[in-house]
Amino acid sequence: MSDKHKAVVARITGRVQGVGYRAWARAEAQALGLSGWVRNEADGSVTALIAGTAESVEALLARLRQGPRHAAVERVAVENADPGDMDGGFVILG
Repeated sequence: MSDKHKAVVARITGRVQGVGYRAWARAEAQALGLSGWVRNEADGSVTALIAGTAESVEALLARLRQGPRHAAVERVAVENADPGDMDGGFVILG
């Protein structure tokens, strides 16, 4: 990826399952033109791989910290990631 692009893995904790968080995150990512995926984890958290322009990735991370209406986000832990073979879409896994 060029200097203007980045990829991260975000782990979101709090009340983020059963509140439409994944569908909301996908819609927000698609609106920003990002690639990646979002999935529920067994421990009640949500994980997302996000790739795109640095500006768009940061914009989504800010939105993830707020969450949809019925969510209660406690923390968003972010680590740099390798985007692998991103196809330009953003999907819900599992």
